[in-house]
Amino acid sequence: MAQNSRAEYARRMHAVQAHIDAHIDQPLELPALAEVAHFSTFHFHRLFSAWMGETLGEYLRRRRLEVAAQRLIAQPESAVLEIALGVGFGSAEAFARAFKARFGCTATEWREQQRGRRLQARENSNPGQAFRNPDQASGTANGEHEASPIPAENFMKVSIVDRQPVRIAYMRHTGPYGQGVADFWQQQFAPWMMHNNLMGEPRYGIAHDDPAITAPEKCRYDACVEIPTDFTVGGGALVITLPGGKYACTAYYGNGADIGVPWQALLRDWLPQSGMQLDNRPFLEYYPRGARYHPATGSFECELCIPVVGL
Repeated sequence: MAQNSRAEYARRMHAVQAHIDAHIDQPLELPALAEVAHFSTFHFHRLFSAWMGETLGEYLRRRRLEVAAQRLIAQPESAVLEIALGVGFGSAEAFARAFKARFGCTATEWREQQRGRRLQARENSNPGQAFRNPDQASGTANGEHEASPIPAENFMKVSIVDRQPVRIAYMRHTGPYGQGVADFWQQQFAPWMMHNNLMGEPRYGIAHDDPAITAPEKCRYDACVEIPTDFTVGGGALVITLPGGKYACTAYYGNGADIGVPWQALLRDWLPQSGMQLDNRPFLEYYPRGARYHPATGSFECELCIPVVGL
């Protein structure tokens, strides 16, 4: 009973967070968000603070600024004011004050700093170390060697995919990405999938936050699997429908420690030159049926997908 009650609270709070991200450009008032959570306005603010460890106002301000910081990098041609209004700030002055308080510099300075760091990183490292051609990867556990990585500029092929809405079951990990996410898949979500006869179904990883911007302890990641319409969910998992729409996708084969490199290349190198921009849907790792996994090295195969719309 207690587990079911906690799962229901989690479902409601996750629904509020999803609503905030999907409507980040709009006014988000307490009564409307309380209605999304199906709590009274009187109780919702206190419950949200207890669940999230920050007040609703603090959370809204943080998410608006984090999304703005991401878009300053991914959309270099967009004016700062356009980005400020696009994440729900009512004026350039209010955005400027909040951004400097959060990041210690102006939005323009932030954009230039991140551009300089990206260029320096590309000069000082092999930008393709995390990219592997899935056709060249062994994906076996019998002692074969994996193929050598190939340069990102020779491999990163991005396709625009029109994805359909899909019903998924998921569990959420909150905390640092990397090994923590890998452990969460192996120790919690995979056993749940096995128990529910879902092994082999298409899976998704949803990284809600950019770990270069959001504090590690606040980063949210959902491990997900497609489920039939008549599937009854239990055991701590929750159900949502992933929205459809256009996604820019590229193949990845590597491990969890290196996956940030292609994400950054997709978001900060490909996107600004694409003639497209991000919208408010979540980023996805898509693991189709038969996606390879190398147990000896921890390497896996997936598609990295970012939600895009025209400029």
